[in-house]
Amino acid sequence: MLHDRLLVQITPEEGERRSTGGIVIPATAQMATRLAWGDVLGVGMNVRTVKVADRVLFNPEDQLEVEVQGRNYLVMRERDVHAIASERTEHGTGLYL
Repeated sequence: MLHDRLLVQITPEEGERRSTGGIVIPATAQMATRLAWGDVLGVGMNVRTVKVADRVLFNPEDQLEVEVQGRNYLVMRERDVHAIASERTEHGTGLYL
């Protein structure tokens, strides 16, 4: 990856979900724009806070999709990441908003 770009693979979502009240929401239900979690597979030289293997929260509708060897990935800028969930806990809990 070049500059401040990230290569991300979207984490597949489960089919149906449950609300906090116990209501089942089918996978086909239309909802407001949802942010998605993805796994970082590559980072550019100018990326400062995201590392390979981090999980990032982002808006998938604003990103560019690329197909490599039959698999779909997203290419995005580091500034488009809303949160990072990582195993690095030296600075706190591991979830950075």
